[in-house]
Amino acid sequence: MSQYLTKIDNPNHVKALTLDQLQGLAEEIRHELITGLAKNGGHLGPNLGVVELTMALHYVFNTPKDKFVWDVSHQIYVHKLLTGRRGRFDTIRSTGGLSGFALRSESDHDCYGAAHAGTALSAALGMCAARDQRGTDENVISIFGDAALTNGISFEALNNIAQTTQRFIGILNDNEWSIAKNVGAISGYLNKLITHPSYNKLAKDFERFLRRLPKGEVALKLAHKVEEGFKGALTEVWLQQNPGTLDADGRGGYGSSLIFEEMGLRYLGPIDGHNLPLLISTLEFARTCDHPIVIHVLTKKGKGFDAALKNPEKYHGLGPYDIATGATLPGKQGLPPNWQDVFGQTMVKLCQKDNTIIGITAAMPSGTSLKYLEKAMPNRYYDVGIAEEHAVLFACGMATMGFHPVCAIYSTFLQRAYDCIVHDAALQDLPVIFCMDRAGLSPQDGPTHHGLFDIAYLRHVPNCTLMAPKDEDELVDMMFTATHERHPTFIRYPRGPAEGVTIKDQPRLLEIGKAEIIQSFLNNGGRKVALFPLGNMMRLGRQAAARLVDEGYDVAVINPRFAKPLDAGTTEFFGRAADVVVTLEDHVVMGGYGSAVLELFNEKRITTPVNIVGWPDQFIEHATNVDDLRTKYGLTVENIVSKVRAEFASVTPLAAELSTIA
Repeated sequence: MSQYLTKIDNPNHVKALTLDQLQGLAEEIRHELITGLAKNGGHLGPNLGVVELTMALHYVFNTPKDKFVWDVSHQIYVHKLLTGRRGRFDTIRSTGGLSGFALRSESDHDCYGAAHAGTALSAALGMCAARDQRGTDENVISIFGDAALTNGISFEALNNIAQTTQRFIGILNDNEWSIAKNVGAISGYLNKLITHPSYNKLAKDFERFLRRLPKGEVALKLAHKVEEGFKGALTEVWLQQNPGTLDADGRGGYGSSLIFEEMGLRYLGPIDGHNLPLLISTLEFARTCDHPIVIHVLTKKGKGFDAALKNPEKYHGLGPYDIATGATLPGKQGLPPNWQDVFGQTMVKLCQKDNTIIGITAAMPSGTSLKYLEKAMPNRYYDVGIAEEHAVLFACGMATMGFHPVCAIYSTFLQRAYDCIVHDAALQDLPVIFCMDRAGLSPQDGPTHHGLFDIAYLRHVPNCTLMAPKDEDELVDMMFTATHERHPTFIRYPRGPAEGVTIKDQPRLLEIGKAEIIQSFLNNGGRKVALFPLGNMMRLGRQAAARLVDEGYDVAVINPRFAKPLDAGTTEFFGRAADVVVTLEDHVVMGGYGSAVLELFNEKRITTPVNIVGWPDQFIEHATNVDDLRTKYGLTVENIVSKVRAEFASVTPLAAELSTIA
């Protein structure tokens, strides 16, 4: 039974605990995380890793006056538990429940909303500048992961901190992982800071500060014990592998904090991120600093749960699992493969037949399923870290050399590379292929992950082709077709299970800008309705068509395939033949596929009314599942049928008009 956690309603209660009691609280929090997320899943591993760090932050600082800016903020569950939201913790990431990320509207203790990497340093620096302008004294603490340092925005912020403010606290939460294992030179650099025997020792003024604190000598001994532990455990291995490096002075050498120090930031660490006394003492010291400081904290992703420690990538974010074994619970039986798995497996087949195709991911090999290519053909696979801009530019460079690079990036993450899409890929008309996973809803993650804007942000860019498959077989056809194009090509597809359609042995080339007629008018004497469901809305379109036919309407169903270029001929034909047109898209209404149809009708002087079914002009919240949100916002068969009925209810039938005249 919980002894401490149930009594904590705000961070002040954390400050009232002794160190021994805090250790007990840490155990209770880990138990709450492991048991509380078992039913619905969530970001388990990252939160298990920051238990002590979060407790120490709340022990030393005072939110909401002091500001905690969490990079990505998927590791904010512990913060939520300590800031009055424990009673609703079982609702996290579900309909009407707590967000899985920081959300300013949810709590005063969440000072900045986030869910994309690399934002915390810049946002925190902006808060520091505002504080300095106002002349107030609040502390601003940016908690950023080592993975965030693979993102360019982080370095833009680091470049500006020292010249902007004298009071800035950065916590580098180093666990060696983003979702997948971190890649690149920064990851190697941080590892050298940890493992080299000449890494930055505890500063003399930090030692003096510790001695002044109550029980300071004890804290100092703990700090030295941590330091000696690292040196004793790792120095011998380092020397065996790197003889003759002890005299390195850090100028471009190994084991130096140079990258931070040269940017004007004081570097302290690395320190044990699970040692509460040391964390508290270090944060107390940071609070007194009159110079920007970065504290390098080492944490274990998944600490306290063996399954998460053994498989950090899987337990970064997962669905329901068994508490006793850690095994994830089996999903519904008989479901089709996920869209991203179809993509990943198709990439392997395409690469085996065409040596110009290359796979590129931005730290998401599992999420995009490029893991299949990584395993089968590692020499044709690149993970560039959380660096979407670089991923696109990197692909553009390869494309100038005769390759067909495939950037597998979530729709919402690709927004970060928008200038590169316009200025580099489109302007130069390069054959880069963009496979946009999560185009549509990512329900439990919410507005930061819903891919509802890509048609609007791509449709107006010259030279671009934008496709959306109705099923997995058509996805394979579109990928195959894209490899034969000499222009930037975008393919959008949703999260979750595909349609269960058999995939042909040999994909076929699609005619660019050509729609597919699924069902033409029956000429049954009923009012004519033309449905244009784009991509994964085809199932909904077919269901609506069946309902409308049952009610006596004459219904045509057209698979647009392309949001750009639009099939002007087919769209115009059915637009003129129909009494009403309904477009369906898993995208915002404004600027989307339906807008393209309206533009065409305006150009061709077609007066047939168009009803656009899509998402409204607002950010869509998180929910337990897609159906909850579609029901709330009217992306349903019932709403489509109601729109058609309403359209005809406002029109007086010709026979009735003639009768009235007579």
